[in-house]
Amino acid sequence: MKFKFWGVRGSIPTPGPRTVKYGGNTTCIEVNNASNDLLVLDAGTGIFALAQTLLGRAPIVAHILITHTHWDHIQGLPFFLPLLSAQNQIHLYGGMDPVTQTGIERALTAQLQYSYFPIIETQLKAKVHYHTVRPGETLQIGSTLVTPTVLNHPVLNFGYRLDDSDGSSLFFTGDYETPSNPYAADDADYASNQQFIEAKLREVHAAMHGVDALIIDSSYTDAEYAKKTGWGHGTYSAAIRLARQVQARKLFLTHHEPTRSDQELETIFQEVLAKAGAVDFEIYLAREGVDYIPT
Repeated sequence: MKFKFWGVRGSIPTPGPRTVKYGGNTTCIEVNNASNDLLVLDAGTGIFALAQTLLGRAPIVAHILITHTHWDHIQGLPFFLPLLSAQNQIHLYGGMDPVTQTGIERALTAQLQYSYFPIIETQLKAKVHYHTVRPGETLQIGSTLVTPTVLNHPVLNFGYRLDDSDGSSLFFTGDYETPSNPYAADDADYASNQQFIEAKLREVHAAMHGVDALIIDSSYTDAEYAKKTGWGHGTYSAAIRLARQVQARKLFLTHHEPTRSDQELETIFQEVLAKAGAVDFEIYLAREGVDYIPT
């Protein structure tokens, strides 16, 4: 298995000279497994650049796994050009929204309403298959086993673990904030809530344990997080702590804060590495256009 980032920014695309090195598209990761299947993790604006590389290839079978349906993770989906060819098959995976009780088809149909996009859904020529994923229920895509785990974010958000037949593995969090107890220690609800959080953390750690590549939302510094607690995003320090706990072999920090320039990212990264001290895994800033091998 190998993978490539096509989008590494959080919240909103940030094209321009300040983001040339690491990239300014929102979240999208291409994965090619041992059986040469095309898997795509999230459909932020980066999926448009991925689609350009697929022109001239047909038929295309793409498996797009959506972590959650916030804009920066689905906004590029209507621009995924293989949707326009009758030769292609697109499989779209995601959760059932607990509030609206709609499946992952909402990620496409909502964006193709006439008020927002010039092409309507019936004009898509590809065969589109919608798949509802459920926590802990493993599905198989070619040589890869995909296991979803619900992660803390202000909407239903699945992290995906991919285990390939070649022995490699990765876990992608989508957006993720380590859960914390909102109650004071002397509050009557503190103990039960803490018990729930600790059980959930054990589940998350088990899902990530021993993974070759851990790709995790690392939006904020600790100082920034103090003002953005509860927004559903993680910190660099939390990512490193988690990689230690689950014994990941490589850690990829992504969902870069959209206001950061490449230089600012690298300055913060050096500070994070110095503060982390010795670690027994490799740490990378996610960068668009670079091929990575998990192992």
